[in-house]
Amino acid sequence: MSSVPQRLDQKTGASAAPVVLKKSSLFGDYLQLFKVRVTSLIVMTAWAGYYMGAAKSGVTSLTWTLLNALVGIGVTCAGSAALNEVLEHKIDALMRRTRNRPLPAGRMSLATGITAGILATVLGPLYLALTTNVLTGVLAFSTAATYLAFYTPLKRVSPISTFVGAFPGAMPPLLGWTAIRGRMEIEAIFLFLIVFFWQFPHFQAIAWMYREDYEAAGIKMLPVVDKAGHSVIRQMLTYCSTLISVSLVPTLLRMTGKIYLFGALALGLAFLWFVFRLARTNLPTTSPDSRKFARQLLQASVLYLPLLFALMMLNVARS
Repeated sequence: MSSVPQRLDQKTGASAAPVVLKKSSLFGDYLQLFKVRVTSLIVMTAWAGYYMGAAKSGVTSLTWTLLNALVGIGVTCAGSAALNEVLEHKIDALMRRTRNRPLPAGRMSLATGITAGILATVLGPLYLALTTNVLTGVLAFSTAATYLAFYTPLKRVSPISTFVGAFPGAMPPLLGWTAIRGRMEIEAIFLFLIVFFWQFPHFQAIAWMYREDYEAAGIKMLPVVDKAGHSVIRQMLTYCSTLISVSLVPTLLRMTGKIYLFGALALGLAFLWFVFRLARTNLPTTSPDSRKFARQLLQASVLYLPLLFALMMLNVARS
């Protein structure tokens, strides 16, 4: 019989309640290794980028190129997610929200995780280069490399990791655009910027909710470093406010119509309201009461991005 992991109380050093690890199937373990829920959101934003690029090209978006683009981008993302879990398996074991992942829980060997991660991270960009264009393949591989080589190790060094990680995190719609257009254009840059600015309130809300986990693991997210929460609030307000302006640019570039313009403004103001709601509590990041508001902000962020891109795609301005 395998032993049940014990946690030590950080204040007394006494043995705390045992950690009960959830059972999971092999299929479920691979879904966790590849972070399928996050990957699905990434594929959705890549589809939006492709769709908008296809509209500018005047071609139907339902083509084999679309399928190839989404498969290649999804596989690349899944591979980098797996390698991220490999690099952080010891850290994940220290955090309540991640200790049941297959690697820290011991249900999957490190060698399996490394092999699956490398294969996906290499094959995804190669597939893109062969089925869409070389530019998209190179950009996809560069995105994965930046995520693993810079963002992942920086998380234990400085809160600047969030800023660095926002660059690879915002690439999917740009990759979707280049998959159909074969080049980077101003429209793709603004699709990139929408996701770039969205990430800050989104990830800071997560870090606020799980700051104790991050602190125990030595991950220096801003809510961990700034316990008063003033810098966190300022950053979220700044980036969320900027996001509103950036999200309106597609209409100015004649990518979308007026329905999108007013819808994007409404969504942006609603998103900003949740940030203001957390700010008005004036509670530190260490306050348990503040987590309820951080959770609601996180839920708002999860709804905002797919709704914005869905509205953009529905109100595309075809030339």
